[in-house]
Amino acid sequence: MLSRRTVLKHLGTLPFLGGWVGGAAGSAALRTPPRDYFHELGLRTFINAAGTYTSLSGSLMPDEVVEAIDYARSRYVALDEIQDKVGARIAELLGCESATVTSGAFSAMTLGMGGVMCGMDEDKVARLPDRTGLKYEVVMPKPEHFVGYVHALTNAGAEIIEVETLEEMEEAVNERTAMLFVLNAYNGTDITHEDVVATGRRHGIPTFNDCAADVPPVENLWKYTDMGYDLVAFSGGKALRGPQSAGLLLGREDLIAAARLHAPPRGNTIGRGMKVNKEEVLGMLVALERYLEKDFDAEWRQWQRQIEHIRDAVAEVEGAHPEIHVPEIANHTPSLDITWDRDRIPVSPDEIRDRLRSGHPSIETAGGDEGIGVTVWMMRPGEERTVAARLREALEEASV
Repeated sequence: MLSRRTVLKHLGTLPFLGGWVGGAAGSAALRTPPRDYFHELGLRTFINAAGTYTSLSGSLMPDEVVEAIDYARSRYVALDEIQDKVGARIAELLGCESATVTSGAFSAMTLGMGGVMCGMDEDKVARLPDRTGLKYEVVMPKPEHFVGYVHALTNAGAEIIEVETLEEMEEAVNERTAMLFVLNAYNGTDITHEDVVATGRRHGIPTFNDCAADVPPVENLWKYTDMGYDLVAFSGGKALRGPQSAGLLLGREDLIAAARLHAPPRGNTIGRGMKVNKEEVLGMLVALERYLEKDFDAEWRQWQRQIEHIRDAVAEVEGAHPEIHVPEIANHTPSLDITWDRDRIPVSPDEIRDRLRSGHPSIETAGGDEGIGVTVWMMRPGEERTVAARLREALEEASV
């Protein structure tokens, strides 16, 4: 497995980006816009205490990424050529055979599935989702609950076969099996990554791991390709803070090349609508470079301080029970679960969420029927104070 030191050594060998995206804290991203567009449209912005939800527009792009997008918007370049160059650079950074920028992790799954099913046969590419004469079954460990993301595979004509044991996986493999697939954060079985990779190799079947929201830790960016997965997908607009409509497909060189046959600029394909423009391709590369340069320990300490500040404020409310935890896989950052005694605070979590959303400033939180969920990693520094005060206020006002 590559170490972070090795990754940064690779990063230092790439002269292309260092000269024009490295500095500039006062970039165009922070200039006062000529118009308050969201206000004109009647839209409220909010403090994001929920996390990298697509419905909440994911993450905020840093200045360097915006500068890269601004650079690319004023210059023409062939889409396949920039994908070639950026893909090669990403592969070098992450120590995998090949890579390409996609329109999100869902797109990476569809394109990767198409590549596995059709190879480099353009006649087959044009036929999808007609799977006549193709291997089309995808065997996967059964998720712990329903996850709609597998629709990305069925879009290509695949059929999902869920299994609960390694023995069932072995039995499910047949002449129609195209791929073994894992939803990294939702595996509800005892089938391990090593089991999947070994089974795939034994039968000569490609393996795919969807790791959409599974960074941090940074090592996950190369952990699963190093482990032997043939394809791995990541979201680009979550922790990496690239364009929200971008993602990464990493893995075997032949499968990445086959996946790209389904992607724009080619037209007669299932992936034609999954366009990634030159601005997003370049922005994704810069986002990844910036992410690999971070001081991850310092970032984690900052998150810990912020979440503890909110916890301590909420704990002052009699009957409130704030608990810090770290999700094991997806969204692996310090998070806060807030529950309360309903006899002392007779209000539902939805009512508290609505109060936070409708107040000033508006605050978005997560959670379900049991309580409120809060994360800090998508907040700007200092916003944790506002969130802490507003949560405490909302719970106190609802107390009896």
